[in-house]
Amino acid sequence: MAAISSRYARALVEVIFEQKLDAAKTAVELHAIEQVLAENPQLRHLWDNPAVPAEQKRGVLDAIAGKLRLSKPVRNFVAVLLDHHRIDQFPKIVRHYEQEVNERLGLAEADVTSFRELSAGEKRELEAKVAAVTGKQVRARYATDPGILGGAIIRVGSTVYDGSVRGQLQKLKAALMSA
Repeated sequence: MAAISSRYARALVEVIFEQKLDAAKTAVELHAIEQVLAENPQLRHLWDNPAVPAEQKRGVLDAIAGKLRLSKPVRNFVAVLLDHHRIDQFPKIVRHYEQEVNERLGLAEADVTSFRELSAGEKRELEAKVAAVTGKQVRARYATDPGILGGAIIRVGSTVYDGSVRGQLQKLKAALMSA
């Protein structure tokens, strides 16, 4: 299923870049639809139901698109998903869309978990180090977790850089146990 959601996301990204549209605005619109779907199980059921005519599904989509002020490409993209019975893949498609846009723009998303809140200077320094490692501009999201005891854990895609005290203690324990 990842291949399917990735294919649809790439197609949307192609449209966005070919038409020189705002990729960030498109992401906001996609998240708005994602939120509507998450908050309305009846809508999800309606759109997933093969017994409901496509025209009726698109009518509901048009009402939502008007209320959310969706751009025509996003509205049409959701209509394609409805027509091809792929609306259940919507959250995955949104994730793949963001990854594809970041890849094209040379951006890396980083999730940083630290023992304490980092200062602005520490955040800049950390982002510069991650940028040097990845070769990409970094957009980071920050969280705190006192359970890591100190340091930070940085996740960029599927790669994890564990500089936490807890991580170092676990490595030391593993080394002692194997010796």
